[in-house]
Amino acid sequence: MKKTVLALSLMMGICSASSAFAALPQNIRIGTDATYAPFSSKDAKGDFVGFDIDLGNELCSRIKVKCTWVGSDFDSLIPSLKAKKIDAIISSLSITEKRQQEIAFSDKLYAADSRLIAAKGSPIQPTLESLKGKHVGVLQGSTQEAYGNERWRSHGVDVVAYQNQDLIYSDLAAGSPGRRVAG
Repeated sequence: MKKTVLALSLMMGICSASSAFAALPQNIRIGTDATYAPFSSKDAKGDFVGFDIDLGNELCSRIKVKCTWVGSDFDSLIPSLKAKKIDAIISSLSITEKRQQEIAFSDKLYAADSRLIAAKGSPIQPTLESLKGKHVGVLQGSTQEAYGNERWRSHGVDVVAYQNQDLIYSDLAAGSPGRRVAG
């Protein structure tokens, strides 16, 4: 759903500086939004799983430090990093100009297009005409929220920001067919 990259500034800095410094941290706290499968979620045992988790664990393994995963709402990740509650973010975080003013990013690791989803059989199409009067759920603080507010809201689309991806899917499943869409 999100055009994605990983914010790994600290992690990458540690990797590149590992030969220059004698003592690396023994533990790196990595923040992630665990409601964004298949990139980051929790399994039935409550363990973090997904592409972002595998990537972070591999990075930690290569620099021989322990990763401690810290679950957070998506829009709390950057404030947590700035407040030093976590040391890095791996959570499909898009690079935006505003975010670059707040934190450092690694190079883009992958990209994913955004999609609209609706109930099976819904007549909704990805056009302004079709979305007018509909509720479109987006992740709070995401690039999809900014896009929807900037380009859809003035055309009668109700852009609804949710704290996490699971809430979007739950509301979509409970909504009236043809009235709710997830962006």
